[in-house]
Amino acid sequence: MAVTKLFFNARLKVMMVLAAAAGAVIALRLVDIQVLRHHAYQQMAERNRTQVIFQTAPRGRVFTADGVAIASNEPSFSFYYLGAGNKDPEYLGQLARDFAPRLKMKPEEVLAKLEEGAKSGKATVLAENLSTRGTVALQELQLYYPGVYLIEETKRSYPYGGLASHLLGYIGSMDDREWRNRDPRLGYRLNSKLGKNGIEKKFEKELKGADGGVYLEVDYRGRVKSIIQDKKWAAGSDVYLTLDFKLQQAAEEGLKNSNTGRGAAVAIDPRTGAVLALASAPAYDPNIFVQYSDEDNSKTSKKINEYNLAIQGIYPPASTFKIITAAAALEDGHIDVNHKINCPGHYDSGPRVFKCWSRHGPVDFFDGMSNSCDVYFYTVAAQIGAASIERIQRLFMFGRQTGIDLPGEKAGNLYGPTRRARNKTYWFIGDTLNLSIGQGELLVTPIKLAQFAAAVASRGNVYRPYYVEKIVSNQTGKTEIVGQTEILQKAELKPQTYDLLFKALKHTVDDGTARRAKIKGLDVYGKTGTAQNPHGDDHGWFMAFAGREGEEPSIALAVFVEFGKGGSSAAGPIARSMLEAYFDIEKPAPKKAAAPQAPVRPDEDYDELLTAGEQNGGI
Repeated sequence: MAVTKLFFNARLKVMMVLAAAAGAVIALRLVDIQVLRHHAYQQMAERNRTQVIFQTAPRGRVFTADGVAIASNEPSFSFYYLGAGNKDPEYLGQLARDFAPRLKMKPEEVLAKLEEGAKSGKATVLAENLSTRGTVALQELQLYYPGVYLIEETKRSYPYGGLASHLLGYIGSMDDREWRNRDPRLGYRLNSKLGKNGIEKKFEKELKGADGGVYLEVDYRGRVKSIIQDKKWAAGSDVYLTLDFKLQQAAEEGLKNSNTGRGAAVAIDPRTGAVLALASAPAYDPNIFVQYSDEDNSKTSKKINEYNLAIQGIYPPASTFKIITAAAALEDGHIDVNHKINCPGHYDSGPRVFKCWSRHGPVDFFDGMSNSCDVYFYTVAAQIGAASIERIQRLFMFGRQTGIDLPGEKAGNLYGPTRRARNKTYWFIGDTLNLSIGQGELLVTPIKLAQFAAAVASRGNVYRPYYVEKIVSNQTGKTEIVGQTEILQKAELKPQTYDLLFKALKHTVDDGTARRAKIKGLDVYGKTGTAQNPHGDDHGWFMAFAGREGEEPSIALAVFVEFGKGGSSAAGPIARSMLEAYFDIEKPAPKKAAAPQAPVRPDEDYDELLTAGEQNGGI
C-alpha cells in the first residue's frame, strides 16, 4: 500500500512538472507573438486581408523645341489575380479557359499564372499592357469571377512613329544585368521597363517617374471589399530637345523618299551649336517595343537597324571639301580670284591623268567653285601644297569627333602629309590632288560636315553640337537648363577669306551646281559633292547654310544620300525641303512637265583621255 502511494506521488510530480513546462512554453510563445515579434505577425495578418497592386508611373514626355510631343504616353491596363481568392483547381481551370481568348493567350499559360498566384497568395499579373478596347469584356467577366482585378496604367507611345528614332531610342523590359545594376532608389520591379537606347536610356533617371499603388482589402475569397489606399503615381520629368519639328519631318521624309532611302541629314544652329535636326535612314518605329499585348503583333519584327548613320557613317566628303582647299589657297595668298585656269576636262600630273567631271574651259575662282571644277582645284592644290590644306583641316577639327553627347560617334579620318610622315610612308602628287577634291583617305560623318558648315557660317566657331535644351520636373515644376553653347575651337581665318568663301558659295547656289537650294527670300550658301564608292553607286552630299535676306545665317546643314549617284540630284532636293520647312516657306505649285530633250553627249575625244581607276570628285 505504501509502495503504491509513493508511485502515485511520483507520477503526480512528473505530471505537474510537464504541465509547468507546457505552461512555460505557451507563455513564452505568447510573449514572442505579443511582444517580441508583434510587428511581424501583425504584417502577416494584414497581408491575409490586403493585396497591393503597383501602378507604373507615366514616363516623362519628350518635346521638340516648338512644343510637339514626340514621345508621350497612352492608357494601358493590367489584369491581376489576387492570390487570396478561390484556389479550387476546377475554379482556376474554368477561369483560365474563359479569360485566355480575351487575353490573346493559351489557357495553359493563364492557368500556370493562376496556380503560381494561388500558391504565393500574392497579387499576380495575368496580362499587362492591354488596350482600352480589349478591356471591355474583361470588365464584364470580373463581375462573375471574384479574385481578378483590372487596373489602369500607362504605356509609352511615339505619336510620329520613326521620327527621330535614332535619337529617341526605345524602352524594353529589364534583363538580368540591368536588374543587378539597377538604382534601388528608383523603385524598379522585376517587370519594370526602362530605356534601352538613345534619349530613353541616357535620361532614364529623369524620365522614370515614381510608381504608385492600390492597396485593396479583400475577403477570404479574394473579392475586393474596399480600396484602403490609392497611392498616386508621380510622372517623370519632361525633356525638351533643340529639334525643330517641321525641319525634322522634312529631313526624315526627304531621306525616306530619296532614290535609295538610305542616308542622313543633320542641321545645326550656327549661332549656338544647337542641333535642329538629326535624321538617319532607314529609321525604325520604336512603337514596336510597346505594342498592346492583346493586339495582333504577329507580323511585327523587332529586328531594327540601330546604326545611326548620322554620327557613325564615315565617307569621303568629295567636292564639299573644296571649301577647305579654297580657304587654304586664299589664306596663303597664292591665288588671284579673278585669274582663269583652263579646264580641258582632265589634268595631267605626269604619272597619270586625273579627270574632271566636265570640260569647263577657262574658269576663275568663283566659277571653279560654283561649277565644282576638279581641274581648277587640282591646279590650285599643286601650287599651294598638301600641307597648307592639312593645316586648314585641323583648324576645322577634321579627323576628330564633333563632341555631341551620343554614344558611338565616329571621328572620321584626317588626310594629309603629316599623318603619312608619322607613319613613315610616302606622299605623292596624286595624294595632293585627291585631297584637294575630298577623295582618297579623307573620311567624315554627316554630323561632322554639318558642324563644318556651321563653322563656316559663323566665320570660324567650331561648336560642340547639343540636342537637349532643358528638363522640366512634373513634380516640382523646376526647370533644369541642360543645353549650353560651347566653342571647341576657333578657325581663325582672314576676314577677307570668309568674305570670298561666302561669295563663292552664294554663287554656287545662285548659278552653279547647288541651284536646287535657291529659294526666294533667303540667302543660301551651298556646295554639292559626289563621293566615289568602289562598292557600288557614288554617294551624294549637299552642304549649305542660310538666313533670311540680309540677315546672318541661322541654319547650317549637311545631307547625305548613300548610293545616291549625285549630290545635286539626290541630296539637293532634301536640303531645299529642309530650308523651306525651317523658314516656313510655302512650296510653289509643281510646273508642267517640259518636253523631253535629246541627251547631251560628251565629245568623243574626252572619253579617250580618261583612264580606268582615276579619281573624280564630282558635283
